[in-house]
Amino acid sequence: MIPLITLSVLAIVVLYLGLFKAKNVLLPVTLIGLLAALGLSINEWNTNVQPIYSGMMLFDNFAVAFTSICIFSTILILFISKDYFERISEHVAEYYTIILFALAGIVVMVSYHNLSMLFIGIEIMSVSLYILAGIRKRDFKSNEAALKYFLMGAFSTGFLLFGITLIYGSTGSFDLGVIKEYVISNPKGISPLFYSGLMLMVIGLCFKVGVAPFHFWTPDVYEGSPTLITAFMSTVVKTAGFAAFLRLFLTCFAPLHDFWMPALLVITVITLFIGNITALYQNSFKRMMAFSSISHAGYMMFAIVALGASSANAVFVYATAYSVASIIAFAVLILVKRQTGSDNFDSFNGLAKRNPFLAFTLTIAMLSLAGIPLTAGFIGKFMMFSTALTEYQVWLVILAVINALIGIFYYLRVIVAMYFKDAERNEVQSSPYFNFVLGFSAVITILLGVYPGFISNLF
Repeated sequence: MIPLITLSVLAIVVLYLGLFKAKNVLLPVTLIGLLAALGLSINEWNTNVQPIYSGMMLFDNFAVAFTSICIFSTILILFISKDYFERISEHVAEYYTIILFALAGIVVMVSYHNLSMLFIGIEIMSVSLYILAGIRKRDFKSNEAALKYFLMGAFSTGFLLFGITLIYGSTGSFDLGVIKEYVISNPKGISPLFYSGLMLMVIGLCFKVGVAPFHFWTPDVYEGSPTLITAFMSTVVKTAGFAAFLRLFLTCFAPLHDFWMPALLVITVITLFIGNITALYQNSFKRMMAFSSISHAGYMMFAIVALGASSANAVFVYATAYSVASIIAFAVLILVKRQTGSDNFDSFNGLAKRNPFLAFTLTIAMLSLAGIPLTAGFIGKFMMFSTALTEYQVWLVILAVINALIGIFYYLRVIVAMYFKDAERNEVQSSPYFNFVLGFSAVITILLGVYPGFISNLF
């Protein structure tokens, strides 16, 4: 658990640097600390660890992989934060500190071995995000986003806690190993309280990952939050949510697959259609990405519906592909909005002439999110569909393919605007930090699309 300790200490160090007005070193220190945490995390791969802290945490390969991708995504996001937070507030250190505390909560979320630690991890992350969503104090949309996120988050936490309580009442323990043993040893004698707790936990976790019909907070929160924070929520936070979801079901609830699978199957189908169809009607790029994130949550639900040995691999590959492409999209949006003052699709008109590099990288990101071959997004969707087919969920895959075709339309709207529409505007300027993140992310997207074996067989 050295990465968790590193992130916690780093957050405090950054806060003290802000206290002593050392603004110029905030970003370098944060990035160096995150790189150190990433290296320490990868160093724990294949160490055959056992549960620690009285069985509360387990930093196994599953936790290492998802911790690493979350830290890696955060590094890319913070690279494009150069001069971003200064435009919002003078108190820059607080932004970095709160993001680091959210990341510490995320590490707890992906490595818990006790339901109480799952709750603690979610709350550390959530409280940090409530603050980040509303950090623009004089922006009414930001205030609305924070309030909605707080109210819906508190509501979902109630479901989650009540579910944990019922499971504890049935099994007498919060420990995942004890809960698993209870399920295996009582195939026909499981308490109705346990089933009730399971479903309440499903509802709470579905709120956290933003799947329908528990998605209503997502578009407004994503639109009202600062764009960089939206990028963090739609990539790192969503990845961590699904990692926590998957760890719980793989460890404890897999033997009860026939009980909870129909409900999750319905949730998955509803999520796909609501996310994709609603995204079709958006004029704002940011809201389109918000509804797109709902549809991608639906695709990632495949790994839980068809729970099996390949589920962890499928979620990891899909989350990596989605995160990298989304970071490109939000980075370009920041630059375009900075020049035009708007996030409508019309703001992207003629971008290929104003800045060909931005247009090229955003095209790669849109093609990856649409699941076009030779991109990481295609490999992610292919693995999800393969996972579902192993459980004979043929109709689910057919519906998903239909939704993927719908998704191609609204992603191509951006490409058409960039290459086939003109606008009398100045060239969009980008800094070396943005160029590095965009170029590096585009290379990763293509590389994973052509050679997916780098990460597709980790588990």
